[in-house]
Amino acid sequence: MIDGITFTALDKIESDAGSVLHFIKNDDPGYIGFGEVYFSTVKKGAIKAWKMHKLMTLNLVVPVGEVFFVFVDQRKKSKTNGEIYKVRLSSNPYRRMTVPPGIWFGFMGLSSELNLLSNQADIVHDPNEVERKDLNAFQIDWSNL
Repeated sequence: MIDGITFTALDKIESDAGSVLHFIKNDDPGYIGFGEVYFSTVKKGAIKAWKMHKLMTLNLVVPVGEVFFVFVDQRKKSKTNGEIYKVRLSSNPYRRMTVPPGIWFGFMGLSSELNLLSNQADIVHDPNEVERKDLNAFQIDWSNL
């Protein structure tokens, strides 16, 4: 596990007519503030990598499908500097992953149906706040899951 990444179990209320899936409340662990919420889809086998937010805290949820995430800690003062962490998010178990600034990440869709992730960020997206690297910047075997 990379220092600062946390998981919060989320409520899923099932009913015959459909489900309610909670995301975040302003008194939840991981809630820093509100900047924006966005959704992203990723097709099965498609990889979106690499990004690192310098200031933004991410609160990631995958309510539909399944997404495989890889995180790389290159923060110089981190006790987990150099570590790689891999995790799958989906609605089972339904949970939120909070990721502090400064950690590189990428993700890949696993389900043949829709893979939907959402991020509740503490700041509004700013293109000057994010850094990007080429897919091959880190030695990750995306085919060996």
